[in-house]
Amino acid sequence: MDLIQILTYGQIALSILVVAGILLQQKGSGLGSAMGGSGIEYSTKRGAEKIIFRATIILAVLFIAVSVARIYFS
Repeated sequence: MDLIQILTYGQIALSILVVAGILLQQKGSGLGSAMGGSGIEYSTKRGAEKIIFRATIILAVLFIAVSVARIYFS
């Protein structure tokens, strides 16, 4: 297995994890808010929600780094 294959598999895994992290954050933003529902609430992130938020940011940065590395080494 060469470096390009490892980076490709890493990029695929990271992309799936980023999508999962984003989907886990999408609570309360369904069709109800699109049809005029009250979406003006403000709340701070606490507990697991804060961990998922920060993990998604870290995964996105890692995904970009792996993508740049894959371009650099190809």
